[in-house]
Amino acid sequence: MLQTLFVIPYELDGVQIFGLGILLAVWAAVCVVGFAVAIRRRGIDAEVRGYLPVALIVGLAVFSLPKLLPGGFAVRGYGVMMLLGIVSGVALALHRGRRAGIHPELIFTLAFWMFVTGIAGARLFYVIEYWDEYQRNHPDFGERIAAMLNISEGGLVVYGSFIAVMIAVAVFVRKYRVPGLALVDLIAPSMFLGLAFGRIGCLMNGCCFGAECELPWSVQFPWDSPPHQRQVARGHVELHGIWFGRKPKDAFDNIEIDPSAPPIIADVEPGSPAEKAGFAKGDRIRAIAGVVQERNDSGNLVWVAPDRHEVNTIEAARHALLEFHGDGATITIEATSPQSDTEREPRVKSAQWTLSAPPRSLPVHPVQLYSAIDALLICLFLLAYSPYRRSDGEVIGLALLIYPIARYLEEAIRIDEFFVFGTGMSISQNISLLVFAAGIVVWCHTLTRPPRLAFAPADRSLVADGH
Repeated sequence: MLQTLFVIPYELDGVQIFGLGILLAVWAAVCVVGFAVAIRRRGIDAEVRGYLPVALIVGLAVFSLPKLLPGGFAVRGYGVMMLLGIVSGVALALHRGRRAGIHPELIFTLAFWMFVTGIAGARLFYVIEYWDEYQRNHPDFGERIAAMLNISEGGLVVYGSFIAVMIAVAVFVRKYRVPGLALVDLIAPSMFLGLAFGRIGCLMNGCCFGAECELPWSVQFPWDSPPHQRQVARGHVELHGIWFGRKPKDAFDNIEIDPSAPPIIADVEPGSPAEKAGFAKGDRIRAIAGVVQERNDSGNLVWVAPDRHEVNTIEAARHALLEFHGDGATITIEATSPQSDTEREPRVKSAQWTLSAPPRSLPVHPVQLYSAIDALLICLFLLAYSPYRRSDGEVIGLALLIYPIARYLEEAIRIDEFFVFGTGMSISQNISLLVFAAGIVVWCHTLTRPPRLAFAPADRSLVADGH
């Protein structure tokens, strides 16, 4: 896992970079020159006007970053891999489009449409799926909006992107009057190539994780990563020596400890600092504080003491315990012991200790790598099949049949999504069934009409030979 590759400070040696700084000035100059050249060559047409919102959005993002994301601009591994996926997918589409006689400008325009709608759809799907968590973790409306817009740390759903992209392609086909099935056949391999890079980004980010396993190729993730958080929620791992609730029967148990229950310690890890501090089963945690390292507005790590956390639920206690970690950080826990018959009031316990390097998650399936390999194999298979197709729609039809099966099986060893609609399946498994059905419809449509290829095949010799 490598969430953050490096952090770019908002100012360097007193010179403002982001916000109202150098980067905004450079972007403004690039836009002015770019628009001037474009207008001189082709006038103010619809295409040129279409790039104006992009220029404004990027400029607004550069200006607003210091307010939206204090602590420096973190270059995330997830974002870098997503960018590589987009670039590689577009490059593949350009190569195949050039061989089919399609003007590169059409591919670039379609890529822009797909990028904007794909990211928006993937994020919207994720926000809807985890809306309760957004409300719970970000009670402040402004903070919630910022969290919803922050995609650099992950939180994109493939099926959400796919649905949005298909809608965008349908509008694009109607607007530019190009053959729809031929177009999606052309871009289908590119979509899976981009997905392969994106899944590697998921591994670097820690999202889309698998269940616990003891296989030689299993992976472990850092403290407070998504897999670690889920294992904590299910009672599979302790926090600073403290256990809450019960431990599920196995890694695939889809039942979490009731987060609204009182923060009563279920058990204490033998030999842990919590046990040495005198905490025991039955104690009720009421406050957590400490000192941790955080990045300031300049992007530098400094020691800070966050606000004292008064906790009334297991969820609040877990959130506070997860916050305090790192070699040299300190934690202070205040709890009350169960009141005995001879005591008028419960006894208060309070202890502080210095933390060492935090433990990692339990070993889990590297589902992200499984998914990346799967996407790459599908991409290669679609490329190999393309010269043999007889009708437009066969390539996307194959993709709609193969990917849902692979995704359904992958979901069987993923535990980052919950069962929905009373089906005993995750939301992605439910959608996989619908996508598979759509693949059958596409093939029925393709097989019941005369063979026809709107674009030139990738290799005419294979078609000419009767393959």
